Amino acid sequence: MALLPILRYPDPRLHTQAKPVTAVDAGIRQLVTDMAETMYTAPGIGLAATQVDVHQRVLVLDVSEDKSQLKAFINPEILWREGECVGEEGCLSVPGIYETVTRSERVKVRALDMEGEPFELEADGLLAICLQHEIDHLDGKVFVEYLSRLKLSRIKARLAKQAKIAV
Repeated sequence: MALLPILRYPDPRLHTQAKPVTAVDAGIRQLVTDMAETMYTAPGIGLAATQVDVHQRVLVLDVSEDKSQLKAFINPEILWREGECVGEEGCLSVPGIYETVTRSERVKVRALDMEGEPFELEADGLLAICLQHEIDHLDGKVFVEYLSRLKLSRIKARLAKQAKIAV
């Protein structure tokens, strides 16, 4: 297992559209393992391959309290959305920033598992929000881009200041 570097917003690579996985092989399974270790260490509840500069449609999630329910989604796609909810989100690629975002309340997702087998999952609550957030990453979108231009410019300024302090 290896920790992977997480790209930080506004890195342009975060806007790369991830390509579908053509075969779930040992390389993809290793990517999932490395992404899970990276997510847990960060710590976070979700991580998309785009965030670690791998532009394939792979994401990992674990919204359980005790971090015992890792889920991997390969080539995830949202089949339908329902309702609306508003909640605060954060992101490993936008450290220290938490903002209110509107998402669908329920979603149904189709993906492949670690064996390459297709499955479908209906989700609500935190799992639905996290799936939408991570699939956005695979589509090249970061949650702060749902915010007003003013909020987004303030966030960029704050992140730039954090980056200067870190150097």
